[in-house]
Amino acid sequence: MMQNELTQPGPLLDAGGKLAQVGWSRRPLLDCNLENARFYRIRPLQRFRVKRWDYYAVFTPSRFFSATIADLGYAGNIFVYILDFDTGDLHEEGLVIPFGNGIKLERNPDTGEAFFANDKVSLKFQADGAQRRLDVHWAGFRHGRGIQAEITLRPLSRHESMNIVIPIGAKRFYDNTKINCLPAQGFIQYGALREELRPETCLGSLDWGRGVWEYQSYWNWASASGFLPDGRTVGLNLGQGFGDLSKATENAVILNGRIHKLGSVRFDYASASGDYMQPWRFTDDESRLDLTFTPFKDRTARTNLGIITSEVHQMFGRYNGRVTLDDGSPLEIRDLIGFAEEHHARW
Repeated sequence: MMQNELTQPGPLLDAGGKLAQVGWSRRPLLDCNLENARFYRIRPLQRFRVKRWDYYAVFTPSRFFSATIADLGYAGNIFVYILDFDTGDLHEEGLVIPFGNGIKLERNPDTGEAFFANDKVSLKFQADGAQRRLDVHWAGFRHGRGIQAEITLRPLSRHESMNIVIPIGAKRFYDNTKINCLPAQGFIQYGALREELRPETCLGSLDWGRGVWEYQSYWNWASASGFLPDGRTVGLNLGQGFGDLSKATENAVILNGRIHKLGSVRFDYASASGDYMQPWRFTDDESRLDLTFTPFKDRTARTNLGIITSEVHQMFGRYNGRVTLDDGSPLEIRDLIGFAEEHHARW
């Protein structure tokens, strides 16, 4: 497939509400001017269909931590979860915020602040172009055990991100930035357990999404951030399931902060039977990717708010196999911890 790499900055939407450019890029280039959206005649109704979120995740040697601020138009969603790789202990808590009241999200992914706070929880994500700062405080998390995180993510030199801008049907669109393998420093305090994060062993990632989807949507996503035996960072970002991907996919291998772009990727797993714990296989259309993903934990999250429903099976496991880099050299992947998911939504 022929993919279109964007190289010039500009607006996301033109004056008529259509995408000004379609394709992928190695850094965010387009100003996310959602105020130009024109998919409803009654303009005030548009805010209920625009989806915006910041999803941060951190891989440590022993656990996975994630925090999200999302505004889905009809409602906001705040959630935090933590997984222990050795024991499989997983705990997640979330809040539904009517109409997203009190949620602040930044216009573009490289700079700005995302924020929500009430009497139960406080989440603040800040980016200034040089680093990202995560502050999470939830005293009542897990029946009073509590969780707190103060984490700084600093990109490597010339760190690239995986960005796509694609249409969904005639009027809808998706603007997405994903960044893998951000060295992490700080701490996670979970009850009496405190884990100090060091950049040589801990890596963070970001999923920054803005757009308008069809009411019934489905997608697959796979991601990982880890280290090779020689100390280099290696990440995966793979996806399929919605939108027009003829000019851009989000599929890439990220080696030491540099994007190695892939075309179409096939997710081969036992979706029909619903046995998500069976091994998954990932292959691409150019024979550059051949990975087996073996799950060890199924995180199933369901939301039913009537007009909004969601069901995600996020499988945590280990990737093994090979990748061919852009220069033709092979890269072996061994026991790289990450996740792969199937997500159905009406929203």
